[in-house]
Amino acid sequence: MIRIHHRKGLQQAIEIGSHQLLGDVAPELGGEGAGPDPHDLFDASLGTCKAMTLLLYARQRGLPLEGIDVNVERDDSEEREGNYRLVVELALRGPLDDAQRQQLLRVADKCPIHKLMTSTDIQVETRLAGALA
Repeated sequence: MIRIHHRKGLQQAIEIGSHQLLGDVAPELGGEGAGPDPHDLFDASLGTCKAMTLLLYARQRGLPLEGIDVNVERDDSEEREGNYRLVVELALRGPLDDAQRQQLLRVADKCPIHKLMTSTDIQVETRLAGALA
């Protein structure tokens, strides 16, 4: 379960198991910029999942992937029209040949969060605490 508690202003303390994060928005949006905003967390989940998926895949297949850096760029200029674009750039480290690099590129799009974001009908129910369902 994820728990989110208001701290001050727009800041939110996020508890995910034993991990704690701070969410906020930039000063120009009324926050203090003390933590990533919700869009940043959404985008970061995709980049993190792709990196972990590739590292696990390479380990299982014995591929010489020594590390990975991920950059996620967002184009939210048409978000209100229903278009939210993310460009994910992968920097693969290690003595990989071209075939292995292409194999890893294909696998990156199979990460669970990519699938969730692109091929799942997500339904969200919002209710007041203590309210009867």
